[in-house]
Amino acid sequence: MPIWNERIHEKRIEKGITLAQVADRLGVTEATAQRYERGNIKSIPYEHMCVYGEILNCSPAYLMGWENNSSTTANNVYPIELKRFPLLGEIACGKPTYANEDRESYVIAGTDIKADFCLKAKGDSMINARILDGDIVFIRKQDIVDNGEIAAVIVDNDNEATLKRFFYYAEKSMVILKAENPAYEDLIFTNEELNNFHILGKAVAFQSDVK
Repeated sequence: MPIWNERIHEKRIEKGITLAQVADRLGVTEATAQRYERGNIKSIPYEHMCVYGEILNCSPAYLMGWENNSSTTANNVYPIELKRFPLLGEIACGKPTYANEDRESYVIAGTDIKADFCLKAKGDSMINARILDGDIVFIRKQDIVDNGEIAAVIVDNDNEATLKRFFYYAEKSMVILKAENPAYEDLIFTNEELNNFHILGKAVAFQSDVK
């Protein structure tokens, strides 16, 4: 069992905090919070570890087993302000996939991320941009992005979503969506086909699980 499971459990019992209270702060089910403590989940999102640090009044580094001092007053530990971002489902890093909007789910992350919502990446077409399968991608709502920026795009009459680099060529009435993996071909839209997609927003940040 990773040491963080044991330390989370010990600190929660020491503080007299219930699993239900922890789950509410994390934005997960009580069953998930329990699985964290039992070691049934082998990795934990970093933002969850930060919330645990706030709840249990100790540093995330202590919970992870990187240090033995549980005090939050260590010189290298600073408070992190967090907020909830709606998780609207999955977005394909590969072929476009159905865009599922599950507005009951949230991801907790730092307030320095200037985004409106987030999506879970699926596939490997953006690996050269360091966006991997399962990563959380934070999106800022906007109708247009600059050429070369990574955008979340809805295609095929609002049923499918994909994450790609966006390029618009006005003189050719053409949009090209490029993957960050040479194994994938460009998605090209011309003339009337430009009516078959719209931009959800610009990708401004992403995060991976701590393992």
